[in-house]
Amino acid sequence: MDKLKMHSPDLTARNIDQIAKLFPQVITESRDAEGKVTLAVDFDLLRLELSDHVVEGPQERYQLDWPGKRAAAFAANAPIAKTLRPAREESANFDTTRNLFIEGDNLEALKLLQESYLGKVKLIYIDPPYNTGNDFVYEDDFAESSADYLARSGQKSETGDRLVANTEANGRFHSDWLSMMYPRLKLAKNLLTDDGVLVVSIDENEHASLVRLGEEVLGDASYVGEIVLKNSSKNDQAYVSIQHEYIVFFVKNRQVNTGHWVEKKEGLEKIYAAFDGFRKKHGDDWAAINAEARAWFKQFPASDPVSGSKHYTWMDERGVYFPDNIAGPNDGQYVYDVTHPVTGKTVKMPSTGWRYPEATIRERIADGRVHFGADETTVPNNKTYLASTEYQSLTSIRYVDGRAASKRLATLFGTKVFTNPKDEYLLRDIYRAVGVTGNDIVLDMFAGSGSAMQAVLELNRGGEAPACRFIGIQVAEDLNESLKTAKGAAKQITTNAIQFLLRLGYPATVAEITKQRMRLVHEQYAGDLLVDSGFRVLKIDTSNLTDTLAEPDRLVQDTLAGAVESVKPDRSSHDLLFQVLLDWALDLSEPVVAEEIEGREVLSVADDSLIACFADDVSDGAVRIIADRHPLRAVFLDSGFASDAARINAEQIFREVSPETEVRAI
Repeated sequence: MDKLKMHSPDLTARNIDQIAKLFPQVITESRDAEGKVTLAVDFDLLRLELSDHVVEGPQERYQLDWPGKRAAAFAANAPIAKTLRPAREESANFDTTRNLFIEGDNLEALKLLQESYLGKVKLIYIDPPYNTGNDFVYEDDFAESSADYLARSGQKSETGDRLVANTEANGRFHSDWLSMMYPRLKLAKNLLTDDGVLVVSIDENEHASLVRLGEEVLGDASYVGEIVLKNSSKNDQAYVSIQHEYIVFFVKNRQVNTGHWVEKKEGLEKIYAAFDGFRKKHGDDWAAINAEARAWFKQFPASDPVSGSKHYTWMDERGVYFPDNIAGPNDGQYVYDVTHPVTGKTVKMPSTGWRYPEATIRERIADGRVHFGADETTVPNNKTYLASTEYQSLTSIRYVDGRAASKRLATLFGTKVFTNPKDEYLLRDIYRAVGVTGNDIVLDMFAGSGSAMQAVLELNRGGEAPACRFIGIQVAEDLNESLKTAKGAAKQITTNAIQFLLRLGYPATVAEITKQRMRLVHEQYAGDLLVDSGFRVLKIDTSNLTDTLAEPDRLVQDTLAGAVESVKPDRSSHDLLFQVLLDWALDLSEPVVAEEIEGREVLSVADDSLIACFADDVSDGAVRIIADRHPLRAVFLDSGFASDAARINAEQIFREVSPETEVRAI
């Protein structure tokens, strides 16, 4: 009976497998640091295969480089002996929800998700630390071998999640930020679907670095543009007062995601309502309607969405329109006379001629689709109706009042608990524009206040099944530590958050803010049965298996006796199940049903896609009943078999009753 490996995948080994598919002749055998024979790449042979397309040593090349880049790349590939433990009491609708919230270091979370969600995430949104000089970044120290790191990662880290303030006085100010982002983006890329999109919020401090980093990780063609988000009117900086942020877009594969991204114009309801009022007031006096419409549009500042349609000032029986260009694109395109419908005289022709052949323009005039001036001295125009142009390409400049999202969040909590939360409505609109739909997954690895997660629920509101779902990841960042570097309003808001969480009996961490927001949002959605507003909380922890790693001279009888039990005493059957789901690359949101067979607890996942029995004494009868259900997979506790003979007998039962079942042990 094969054993599950019970740790995250070794991505270096995966890369070697990919090279082997392309160049099997360059794969050889070597011995690792422990003397074990392992597959390796013969780079001399690989160089021969690639001939003139290899850049080495001091040869100049186009690249982004910084101190620590090599260690950061290693950080992405090294496996970890950790797991995800379910926290049912902290979840909402644990048994039925398809949404996940993972509490812990996002680098470790991404490693754990590599196999279960490989190529399955449609959109990844991240709002990383902005590297202003006070934000906390992850201090990932992986200056050791993959094997050593795998061994150490099974232990409880003495430094917790290693969050440190990246101050401007740090000589590696930019390098530390890049080293933090690089492995996370490399792992994120693996999770994206072929048409997947990476969306990153960033400010001016690391904007240029982010674009180059994204192009390096996802490919030079991956960067497809950005939104400049005006969210401030401050005027208190030297040189240039920065009043905006960026939302940067990358795609995994341009050949698959061809970029037909459109969004519905904002403010249309206001415009239609206003013109309805003008029509009731002026009837068919189109000139009077035009005059009042032009005056009405003037009340809206450039930041108001209505202002983007201020050229739609005319109206006829069909609706609101603006007089559009009717000139030919080429000089002398079509030349003929057109008569003004009122004066009967020939109208002024566009300098380059008409856009359409004569027959076509006659039809358009008869159909009332050409806008004429008061007399023949004005060049006519096409009528472009607002109703037929309600959708536009995703635009690169946005005006968003950042106070609106802050106010909504403060109303939800009853107090201000988070600084500068992202606008969930803006994110919802971005999801919709880039094509997030159906059963797509949205992942946010810096979940913060949970805006990106709530945006998924907003997207699903009023929709149809299957609905989009989210995976949020947030480290349990200590707010008391954040308070030490907070200044001004941020200091007061952080204090509010700490007091709020302590009143509820929760630890003062950012992850608790995220979870509490989603609980409150879940309550708001209680009446909407079409929206899955629940979330399943999973927490990163050390492996469920007993650590037996020790130096030979430190092994004592008591240690050996404790190693007989392979599972740590504080771990439940559900803890074991979720580690098995990870190891078997199964979806962590699948429904789990607990039942009893011959007095032993059995867990069924996704209608017997997997059946797990972690009883200390597995009987032949229980094994046979499980086999009779023909599950796709079955897993048992290795120590649950009384002897090798009992284990072999269980394998034999499956061969006879359900040979298609994949049977494993832990």
